[in-house]
Formats: sequence, structure tokens, C-alpha cells
Amino acid sequence: MIDDDEVRTFWDVARVHARINGVPTYFGPTPLESVPPPAWSFGAGAEQADELLELVLAGTKTATASAARDYEAEDEPLPERGTLSIILDGSGRPRVLIETTDVEVVPFDRVSEEHARLEGEGDRSLAHWRDVHQRFFTAEAGHDRGFSADMPVVCERFRVLYSD
Repeated sequence: MIDDDEVRTFWDVARVHARINGVPTYFGPTPLESVPPPAWSFGAGAEQADELLELVLAGTKTATASAARDYEAEDEPLPERGTLSIILDGSGRPRVLIETTDVEVVPFDRVSEEHARLEGEGDRSLAHWRDVHQRFFTAEAGHDRGFSADMPVVCERFRVLYSD
């Protein structure tokens, strides 16, 4: 459950610390001041959200991947360079503000070893990444097209702008 007031409070602090608080107020509120970026957690479930968040906080996880088909099914645009996101812990508490630095859509079987390493999970190998993500994309699909080795995967790199 996401507490909108808690996300708003986090955003008010994070955008100042990240120095993205816009121009002086005499120009009026900017979109960044009016609307916080999307708030979400990594993985599926509270335990995995906390595990992956800890990797982000440690600086080990600087990338993530998602099924492009999920974006289509939910009629959401793909992330772009410069996209901001508030990352939640397993209890829905906002913890980190990230900025997307790179986005590439590639077939599942073409995800690079470097991307797997940057995701920071397990032994950081491509074999581990493929095993974990095949299971994840199969179990957590937000679409009805199933898993395939050539399915498009959104490989996203990010940097932490602020953490509490």
C-alpha cells in the first residue's frame, strides 16, 4: 500500500537534495513541484523489494529489466533517459529517488553480461540473470503472451539521486 502523503513528503525533500527543485517560486510551481514521479518497488513482494533495494543502497544494483510487453499491456510509456522514479521498500515506504540514465530494448536472449552484472543480483553472472528473470517474467507477466527467448526486454540503467 502506497501512502501518497509519505511519497509527497519524500519527494519534497528528495528534489531539494538532488538539486532538481526548479526555479525560484516567483515563476510559480513547476510540474516537478506539483506531481511526484511514479513510486514503485523492485521485484515481486515485500521480501524481494527489500532485498533489491538493499543492493541499490549499497551501490551494487545500478540497472533493472522489465518485460516490454508489460508496458504495452498496461498502456504505459517505456522509461526514457532522465525519467525519475521513487523506489519503495517492501512496506511501501519511499526510500530512494533514481534517474534513468540509459534505456535499451533487446530480446531476452540478447541481454548482455554487463547488464546482468549491473543488476547486481546473485553471483552477477548472465546465467544467473537469465534463470531468475525467466522465472520472474513467467510468474509475474502482466500480459497473456507468455515467456519466449526473443521477447523484448527493457534494460534500464539508473543512478541514485537521493536516499533517506
